[in-house]
Amino acid sequence: MKVQMHSVHFDADQKLLDFIQKRLDKLETFYDRVTEGEVILKLNNKDGISNKTVEVKLFVPGSTLFCQEDAPSFESAADAAYECLRRQIVKYKEKQIAH
Repeated sequence: MKVQMHSVHFDADQKLLDFIQKRLDKLETFYDRVTEGEVILKLNNKDGISNKTVEVKLFVPGSTLFCQEDAPSFESAADAAYECLRRQIVKYKEKQIAH
């Protein structure tokens, strides 16, 4: 799956980008018609430990799936976004089969 990654106000290292790419590639085991994805990594200036945000948009035929997660690290936010999108993909696929 082709994924565009953007980091806002910082440069993400290649290890982090590869981790997120691998996570999103796993989503294709649930639904293989995901056309592309977009990931935005942000550092929040708010207080607290969950100051890293991962936003993911997945483009599937006829729809866009979106998830935004905050966590203490980008890796844990990416894991949470993966789970969120996995649930959305399963629901989306069930709707497609029902029609």
